[in-house]
Order: sequence, then structure tokens, then C-alpha cells
Amino acid sequence: MRNLFIALLATACMQAPLHAQIHKQSRDTAWKEEYRASFPKINDIQNTKLDVRFDYNKSYLYGKAWITLQPHFYPTDTLTLDAKGMDITSVALVKGTRQFPLKYTYKDSLKLHIQLDKTYKAGEDYTVYIVYTAKPNEIKSHGSAAITDDKGLYFINPKGTEKDKPTQIWTQGETESNSVWFPTIDKPDQKTKIEIAMRVPSKYVTLSNGLLTHQQKNSDGTRTDTWKLDMPIAPYLVFMGVGDYAIVKDQYEGKEVAYYVEPAYKDVARRIFGNTPEMIGFFSKILGMDYVWPKYDQIVGRDYVSGAMENVTATLHQESAQQNARELSDGNRWEDVIAHELFHHWFGDLVTAESWSNLTVNESFANYSEQLWETYKYGKDAGDAQAYNEMQGYLHSGSADKDLVRFYYKDKEDMFDAVSYNKGGRVLNMLRHYVGDSAFFKSLNLYLNQHKFSTGEAHQLRLAFEQVTGQDLNWFWNQWYFGAGHPVLDISYVYDSSANKMIVAIEQQQKSGQIFQLPIDIDIYQGGKKTRHSVWMRHQRQLFSFAVSGRPEMVNVDGDKILLAEKTDHKDLKAFIAQYKLGGNYVDRKEAIDYASDHLDEPGAKDFLMSALNDPYYGIRKDILQQTNPNSYAAEDFKKIQQIAQNDANRTVRAAAVDVLSFTGDPAYKPLFEAGVHDSSYSVAGASLQGLAKVDQTAAMALLPEMEKDAKGRLASVVQKLTILTKSDADFDEIYKNFTGLPMGQEKVSGLFDMISYMNNLKDPDHFKKMTDAVVELREKIAAMYPPFKDRINEALTQLLTKKTQAHAQAADQKADQQEIDYLKSQIK
Repeated sequence: MRNLFIALLATACMQAPLHAQIHKQSRDTAWKEEYRASFPKINDIQNTKLDVRFDYNKSYLYGKAWITLQPHFYPTDTLTLDAKGMDITSVALVKGTRQFPLKYTYKDSLKLHIQLDKTYKAGEDYTVYIVYTAKPNEIKSHGSAAITDDKGLYFINPKGTEKDKPTQIWTQGETESNSVWFPTIDKPDQKTKIEIAMRVPSKYVTLSNGLLTHQQKNSDGTRTDTWKLDMPIAPYLVFMGVGDYAIVKDQYEGKEVAYYVEPAYKDVARRIFGNTPEMIGFFSKILGMDYVWPKYDQIVGRDYVSGAMENVTATLHQESAQQNARELSDGNRWEDVIAHELFHHWFGDLVTAESWSNLTVNESFANYSEQLWETYKYGKDAGDAQAYNEMQGYLHSGSADKDLVRFYYKDKEDMFDAVSYNKGGRVLNMLRHYVGDSAFFKSLNLYLNQHKFSTGEAHQLRLAFEQVTGQDLNWFWNQWYFGAGHPVLDISYVYDSSANKMIVAIEQQQKSGQIFQLPIDIDIYQGGKKTRHSVWMRHQRQLFSFAVSGRPEMVNVDGDKILLAEKTDHKDLKAFIAQYKLGGNYVDRKEAIDYASDHLDEPGAKDFLMSALNDPYYGIRKDILQQTNPNSYAAEDFKKIQQIAQNDANRTVRAAAVDVLSFTGDPAYKPLFEAGVHDSSYSVAGASLQGLAKVDQTAAMALLPEMEKDAKGRLASVVQKLTILTKSDADFDEIYKNFTGLPMGQEKVSGLFDMISYMNNLKDPDHFKKMTDAVVELREKIAAMYPPFKDRINEALTQLLTKKTQAHAQAADQKADQQEIDYLKSQIK
């Protein structure tokens, strides 16, 4: 699963997390005493066969299930299935063509307890038949930050009453929600083969796991599609999708690869998903194991409750995956997600985490695959940038107290966080560097082969690495998998000219007091030549001394920038410029421009940044433009930035340059802004419209009707910021619906601040309270994953409170105004 908050807020939310929802003290502490063991296996599912039809008026599913099981080891005469919120019509034992009713209890509407006809022994199959009705909209849901809802089966606009929204059905099983729509043992350590017959209106297409083995037209205008996968998968990976889709077909070595998109996106589907066959080939090659499944389809669902989900052979993506040609001109924002979900088909689908405590063997690998793909497809800078941003997302998530393998947690959903994803991916990168590429990928191949179609855990991953490398790696696993936190390093340098020694002092300053064992590469550059010294740090403070022929041009600690660590590197500007030029990798250059942009008062800092605007990687160029205070630029600098705004090969860099010019408020740039608002890139158009509004707001406002016709991404954000200035209570219903109806993503997060601005225009206390509740609800969801973000929202709300308080004395309805003030105060916490 691709966690949206982690994916989209990893760097945006670096400034501060939120509290999780307040709970009673007893609930806050009780979970700390509950060890989350792997789930006991009494019965093992062998095969699941489902026959389902849908009631679009009631949002019900009418189902029949044939479930074949056998005792895991000990003899048993009972079976307990997860079945949430269903009506159970009958339960029977199947013997040949006959059915024999079985006694059962279903008092809590969560678990179905069945008394079997006899005691069955290990290896002895039996099949139960269950007739049931699933009512997903009637169960009590309790989503999380990662997965905002857990009712398993979703009817989207089932009656067709919502304008401009398609009618769809899709399912979401992770973590344990598929048992809302079919009875099963809903645990990750179960595996079942699956066959599903879906009866749907003939105008719709269907998708499920495996292959479409049969289609039958029915006399009532429906069609029954039967999908079958003869390979065992975890119950949470079972999937159904139904709707009006265009199917764009591709292939990988004779296997179907298809993209199910809304018809409007048919012509750009290959631009969005078209790298998938190449990804399959790349991942198959580096893992030494070809893609084992019979096909690979991807489908887009409206109102999806997370980012994306790796259902076996049928990945489900949030609607944000669908981008038009203008959006794609800024780059495919969904490509890393596509790689992430595909890689799960090895790590998570083929070998599944034995328990949610071991989620790292699913999600850390999927996270790391994004760096692997970016490096392979777009070069080392792209891969290193992706890794660096993921690391920053973890470092700023407030998660240093959480183990990667976590046997104590409040809710299983809490495992889907910046530790399981971001940190875990960087741990794998360190492991790869330590053992070497050949050993790393050979170990992964061994792990996959040893546990394919079964489950795995962190210890089994360690044993595979030990078997390949011949090394005892408990130190690494104990430190990074079964321990928490990360090193906080203070690095300083002394050159001893009398002894021709270069001394590097490194101190671990993490507050936890834990001392990390760190293999560190220290590169010393003399005469443009690099000498690498590989050392071990095992103490809180160590001095490393190296013989040199003279003062080095540069000393680079962690030369390949592999360590997951916070660091204070006591280099001056000259040393960082040398690091930019000599070290050369993305992080070397990123650290150098970060230092310079933070020390613009130092002679040479600004000139260095201007020269670095010629960097070959667009991310460096964009960061310089976004981070550097425009007040530091001279007239000649603005000429160069104007050239970038007009000519840079990357559209997002051009947009960042336009933003710098916009900051000046100089009317001389008005023609550039006027031309830019019509650019095919939403980023450039949005930045240009914002610049035009600064130099001529009337002209910008006059363009809004035209811009609103086709506005997404940055352009949509700027249009909304300008439009909101003109809105009042009369527009509330439309604005509220549009905001709350947005899928969870960057657009919604950005829109949150616009809603706070809009709230300043509201005079109706009911409207004000309703919008406040919507803002606070989103605040809390983000905060559960990235606590620092709460401070940013509260700061904006506090500014709004100040405005409201100042206007209170002049308010026509002071009573209503005071209600708004009091309610807002109660929500800033």
C-alpha cells in the first residue's frame, strides 16, 4: 500500500507533527502491555470460491461462499471466521453434491463460530458453504491516517445521483477489512486461492485477481464474470472492481498488462502507466525472479480511501493517478506509486508479512523500490533525491521512539507510518551498501524463493542475508530492525600540519543515549584525487586520524551519503563549495546549496548559488530558486532567473523562477506573467497567474473565468486563492462540497489553508463551525502521521482568530461573531 500522507507530505510536513486523537489515559497506556504476536493458525484456508451480486439501491452485496480449509496441525472440530456486519442466512458442510447444515453462532456480528460435523485432522480438507448479505455502509468504521476508512466494500455513486461522478464498486482489504464482504480468516498469515463470479449490469466491466475465465450474459440485462487465481494469496489482497472503464491493454513477455481508467483518460493512460512493462522487466532482473503472476492490471477508483493498494494482479490507485496531458507535462507525479505497488508483487504479495508487526518486509521494500526505479530510469541524481526526501520525511515525522519491527502498538493501522516506509527503505539502502550489490540482491532472491506463496518476517530476512554473506548480522538487525531511533552526528575537523594528519571528530548526540555501530566511509580529497577510508564508529565520541601530504581540499564523511542520520557538519562555505564540486553526488550538492542559502551573508554564498543554477539536475536548480531569499539577488541575477523562467527544460524549474520574479512585484515582468498564464504546464501557468496578481490584481481576476475552465495542480491552487477573495456565505455549500469531496492528496492539503482564508469571509456561525470542523478533521488525520503539521495548521487558525477578534468590535452581529471566536478558540489545541 502506498500511504498518502507519507508519499505526499514527507517533505511538505517537515515543520511539525500533530497529536493523535485524545484518548482516555487507560487506553493510552494499555496497549503498551499487549504484545502483538503472530496470529495463531488453527485452520488454514486452501481455497475460496465466491458468487456475488450487488444491490445498488441498498449498497448491499448478496453472496455465496465455498471455503475449503484444513486444520493447521492440531485436530479441531470448530471453525471461526471473520465476518463483519453481515446477515448470515445459512451455513452448511459440503460433501460432494450435498450440503449438511452446521450449527453456528454469530452474536457479535464480527466472528462466525461454526461447529463442524466431526473432528478433522491436519491435512484433511473440508468445505463450508455460507449464504450471506454484506452491508458495508451499516458497519461502524474507524479509519486511520493511512487508510481513512475500513468498511471493505465501497459503492461509489451507486444510484447515479451525483453529477460528474461515475458509478463504481471497489474493495479495500488491508488491513483486515475484506471480511466485511466475504467470510474468511482475515489475517496476513493465511493464504488462499480465489475464484469470484460477479453478476453486474452488462454496461460495466469488472476486474479481480487472476484471469477472467468465463463470461455469461444473463436474461435480466446483467452479465456474470468469473475471475480465478490458482495461486495462494493473503485474504487482504483479494479484490473486486466494477464500473465504466476504458481498458488500455499492454503486455509483458506475453502476459497481459492493462490499465483501467475512466474513459476521459483513455488517450493518456499509456503516458501514466506505460512504463509498467519496463518496470516488471527491471524488477524481475535485479531480483533474479521473474514476475510469477498470470497478468498485471491497474485500476483507478474514485473516492479511494488511501493512496494505492497492491491487490494481487489488480492494483487499485486513487483517482489522483489520472492526469491529463497538461499535468503530465510537469512530470508523472504517480510514477513512484506505480513502482511501489508493483514491487509489492514480490514483497508483500508473493511473500507476505507474517504479522502487522513485521510490516517492514512489505512496505520498506516497496518504498525502496522507488529509489531503485528512479535510479535505473532517470539516473543516480533522481534516485538519490528520492531517497533523501524519504529520509527527511522520516527525520521530521517525530517517530524516533518507534522500532521498525514493532510488537507493541495501539492499532495495527499505526504500523503504516514513516518508520515502516521511509525509515525502512533507508535501512535497506544501508544494508545494500554494507554487504554489496551482488550479496544484497542474491539475499533477496534467496528470501523470496524460501518463502514464496507463504509468509516472512524480519528474522527470516536476516537469515537469508547471513546464509549468503556468511556474516552474523544480528548487530544490524538488533540496531535497525528491533531498535528505535537514528544517530545524531556532530562532525568536526582538525588539520595537524606538523604531523601531516587530518583528524575527523565524530560525536553521537542522540538524546536516547543509545550508541549506534556505524560503518562510515570517509573520503579525503588531495590534488583532486579521492582516497577512501572505511572506519567503524562504536562509541559516543571517536577521533579518526589519517596521514595526508598536506591540507586536504575536502573531507567528506559518509562519502556516498548512505547513513540514516541527522548531522551537524562543521564545514565552512569554502568546504561546502569543494564538496559540491568534488563529492558530486546529489546529497553532496544539496547540502552545499542548503548551507549557502542559509548563509547568504557570507561572501561568495550568493555567487556560488547563482553558478549552481547551471546544475545538470533540475531538482538542485529548483531548490536554489525556492530556498534563496530573492532580496539577495542583484540586477544581473534577475536577468539569469528570467532566462530560466522562459527557457529551462524542466517546467517546475521554470515555475520556481517565475515565483522569484513574482516576489519582486516589479511591473516590468508583467508581459512574462501574461504569457506564462497560457503555458501548457499547470505549474508555470499557476506561478504566472500568481505573479500577475501581484503586479496587476485586476488583470489577474479578469482571467479567472477563462482559467477556471481548465485548472489543476498549481494553477487550480492559485485560482482558488484568488477566487476565495470574492466568496461569501452565499457560496458556502459549493465550496464546502468541493473541499470535502477532494481525494486525500496534496491538492486537498493545500486547499486546507485556502479554506482557513475563506473562513474569514464567513458571517454565518453555522457555516463557520462546519468549515472549522472540516479543517480540524483533516488536521487530525495528517497529525496522526506527521505531528509537526498540527503546528502549521494551528498557526494559520491563530492568525484567523486574530483577524476575527480585531473585527469583533466593528461586527454588525457581535453575538454571531463571538460564537465564531469562541468555537475557533476551542479547536486550536
